[in-house]
Amino acid sequence: MLPTYHGPSAINWAIALGEEKTGLTIFRPSDGLDEGEVILQKEVAIGPNDTLGKIYFDHLFTIGVKALLEAADLVVAGKHQELVQDESQANYEGWFASNAAQIHWATHISQIYNLIRACNLALGAWTKFGAQKVQIYDFHKHVAATFGAVKGKPGEVTQITLDSFLITCHGGQIEVLKAKGAAGKVTGAELAKELHLEVGQFFDL
Repeated sequence: MLPTYHGPSAINWAIALGEEKTGLTIFRPSDGLDEGEVILQKEVAIGPNDTLGKIYFDHLFTIGVKALLEAADLVVAGKHQELVQDESQANYEGWFASNAAQIHWATHISQIYNLIRACNLALGAWTKFGAQKVQIYDFHKHVAATFGAVKGKPGEVTQITLDSFLITCHGGQIEVLKAKGAAGKVTGAELAKELHLEVGQFFDL
């Protein structure tokens, strides 16, 4: 049986925590919260660059529809099994709320990378530049080979290109390709102009 993340934002948490797989469970409802006997489970791999949107729309949505029909057919035919969930393999995670989506530039690049992937659908991992909230969607990570190779300090804008801008964190830099500021979703370069970004300025830690 798959380990289970109980809660409405299970996929967000799985990606944010760097898990390599997620899935779906069809179970018979009981009085407890997500505690019913399992009828069917399907597993989905999480690739190292997969976003929430990709996992949901390319995999879980279509698999979920098929799994529901498969489970219904098994129940109608009397061929299903109902397995008691192993609570020792379960965790409960609540809503992946806005505070969970905040980027802390002093953390390691791998954690920030996973967080942005986990929020890349609607919520958007966010940071602040002064009073302006900025939600980051499309991006690249640039991992530094050594500690000394990291350019700048955490939260610092170290480069502005024709398409993007780069922010330093522990272990490397995040290149912002698409983000949302006051004017809606724009390219990294357009947001840099909107915010009047300059190299050497800092996003809030």
